[in-house]
Amino acid sequence: MIKVGIIGVGTVGTSVVNILKDNADVISARAGQDIVVKSGVVKNLSKDRGIDITLTDNVDDILNDPEIDIVVELMGGVEEPFEIVKRALKSGKAVVTANKALLAYHRYELQSLANDIAFEYEASVAGGIPIINALRDGLSANHIESIMGIMNGTCNYMLTKMANEGVSYDAILKEAQELGYAESDPTFDVGGFDAAHKLLILASIAYGIDAKPEDILIEGIENVTSDDIAFAKEFGYAIKLLGIAKKDGNEVELRVHACLISKDKMIAKIDGVMNGISVVGDKVGETLYYGPGAGGDATASAVVANIIDIARSGKSRPMLGFDKPLEGKLTLKATQDINSKYYIRINVSDRTGVLAKITKVFEENNISVETMLQRPATAASANLLFSTHIALEKDIQNMIKSIEALEFVNMTPVMIRIV
Repeated sequence: MIKVGIIGVGTVGTSVVNILKDNADVISARAGQDIVVKSGVVKNLSKDRGIDITLTDNVDDILNDPEIDIVVELMGGVEEPFEIVKRALKSGKAVVTANKALLAYHRYELQSLANDIAFEYEASVAGGIPIINALRDGLSANHIESIMGIMNGTCNYMLTKMANEGVSYDAILKEAQELGYAESDPTFDVGGFDAAHKLLILASIAYGIDAKPEDILIEGIENVTSDDIAFAKEFGYAIKLLGIAKKDGNEVELRVHACLISKDKMIAKIDGVMNGISVVGDKVGETLYYGPGAGGDATASAVVANIIDIARSGKSRPMLGFDKPLEGKLTLKATQDINSKYYIRINVSDRTGVLAKITKVFEENNISVETMLQRPATAASANLLFSTHIALEKDIQNMIKSIEALEFVNMTPVMIRIV
């Protein structure tokens, strides 16, 4: 029998307990032995969680219990769970975590510490979608050319509603908060940080890249408006918040930001709170993974799958997918060297000669315009909407600074990359 201790018995932790109980017959058959939750750690012992396990508010009751084989960390945060997981590994206990923030900052330290102790983390990226195992095992024969994913259901829900129902950003954010999709402080989701943590985990498995969130380009969806949605529709695009990892020679691009993506792409059709991740391998081509990216049962399903994996073998496998360093080590591409097509929205005073002066700044910065629209904003101002041919990020950023300094430009121009 395998005995489990859960640190953090919230929504996901409760679902883990219930799945192990409700599906005990099939889980036991697949694992080759029974799996039971012996105890769980919570902050508030007086709260009724509707589950029949021993609860404590002291992590030592799990970490020091010699009967517990697997520690499941579901508490969230970074440094406190890092210390707890380190203690679990040092005591020889296998670990399963759903904590993307922990892994975004400490995955390589944990890999070194785990060594031959099982450490699994499928639930840390895209909830119930088995993308970790797909990358680490199913696609292990491939050089990964690119990863492109909708990895945050909150942003996808908001952008879908904005596109389909014409709802404003502020209105749909309020609705998402009321529905529980977004927190009272939504910055982690709408600012792109949640998706960035997940992207960094996938990039380590695909490329062996050790980067932190501070090292990569992270932007959110806060500046997307109905004008941007309308432009996207008119030219056959959808707007999605994407996490992108792309190999370019010996460099890897890592970036999270809103994108205009052709409606013909499968990933552009993924709507609502669902997640979807496209992975392109040099031998298999494109594979697409779709499903619920959050929620108690979906995330717990991935946690339990990891517990079963450990129960089956009791052995470790390379945590980040590499038994030895990758030859010809890849490096992180500088943000300023990324190239893309771009969409740019500029709010200007509606007067003669403005367009000519704007396009001159484009020319001075080696930016070639592909399409242009003008839309009234107020009685005295207009929005100029441009898309460009492929350009360098540093040239676009320099151009935006130059345009913002023009006396007839009313606010910082908004830029969205086109992929």
